Amino acid sequence: MKPIIDSFCTDLFVGKTILVSGGSSGIGLALARGFAALGGHVVATGTSEVKLKANREDRTNQGIEFIRLDVRDGVAIAEQVSKLERLDVLINAAGILSVDAPFDESAYLDVVDVNLHGALRLAIAGHPLLRQSGGSILNIVSMACFTGGPVMLAYTASKSALKGLTHTLAHRFGREGVRVNAIVPGFHKTDMSAPVWSDPVTSERVIRRTAVGRWGEVDDLVGPALFLSSPAAAYVTGETVIVDGGWLSGSGLG
Repeated sequence: MKPIIDSFCTDLFVGKTILVSGGSSGIGLALARGFAALGGHVVATGTSEVKLKANREDRTNQGIEFIRLDVRDGVAIAEQVSKLERLDVLINAAGILSVDAPFDESAYLDVVDVNLHGALRLAIAGHPLLRQSGGSILNIVSMACFTGGPVMLAYTASKSALKGLTHTLAHRFGREGVRVNAIVPGFHKTDMSAPVWSDPVTSERVIRRTAVGRWGEVDDLVGPALFLSSPAAAYVTGETVIVDGGWLSGSGLG
């Protein structure tokens, strides 16, 4: 991550508070570390006490406060946000995936509750502080917003709706000085994508279609997130930035 961090002023987020849901692993943790490396006070949330404890003990996570928060709990969200003196960046990275029973209503609603409603709950709770700071919201969506598949029913629906919510909130909050954008990760190596990248055949299919010829790392998302949350992106809102190494633009035939 060092070359990415070195591209920005080291004090870019000094005095700023960044709240990252789903910040105890994967993409959320990488983003939390990126903001902390540029001086930000980062509050990263998760639901696994094991992961939270391990992160608290990891010396590379300096500047990050790890707390337990279930984004399905609106009361807990309001209580946590009320403890913040300020909020400059809200990153909605919490997400779950269920593929075993795509037409099971309970499983479907749970995925939507976390991936979509959780982001909305945090946006509503954080809105007053973001308005005061002239801050921004960054939603982590998915390539599933642009493609289709037979099993990721709830995930695709929730992330597509979150993309739409990004556009709507950008216009809802824009006149108050709050920007709202989204990042679309490509095929990045995370625990969630492990079934794909750990299989040599499917992994090669991804690489063959990707313009840069490799899988993405979670650190590849840090630079775009820092830019979108910085003054350099003051006139950027309602946008969905694709960070996929050129996968979506590829045909997979070459």
